[in-house]
Amino acid sequence: MMTDPIGDLLTRIRNANAAKHTNLDVPASKLKQQVLRVLKEEKYIGNYAYLPDKKQGMLRIYLKYTTERERVITAIRRVSKPGLRKYVRADDIPNVRGGLGIAILSTPKGVLSDKKAREQRVGGELLCVVW
Repeated sequence: MMTDPIGDLLTRIRNANAAKHTNLDVPASKLKQQVLRVLKEEKYIGNYAYLPDKKQGMLRIYLKYTTERERVITAIRRVSKPGLRKYVRADDIPNVRGGLGIAILSTPKGVLSDKKAREQRVGGELLCVVW
């Protein structure tokens, strides 16, 4: 049993990105799909696809690089962990790297980037930061 599926997802992305893989497969879940949707909307990954199998399914993530094969994701870090949850109000959402990065939040209105959460004036659990 995995205790932190989001932490596992972020670690797999971090490792594949460091090895400059073009894609990777992770076990699927609805929360992971929503985190990947935000990463795609913010242009940190190329795309993702759900691949059904006899169990829970897999998510294939297509990583994104620049034309010079430089990484688009410099760093991706888990903030709220199972042992210590981190919640923020709409006014306290952090500005990651002076606006060069994003924070991903799980809110009552779904999984949102920090910019959309500020626009909608909603806070929630601060899942991770990416730059």
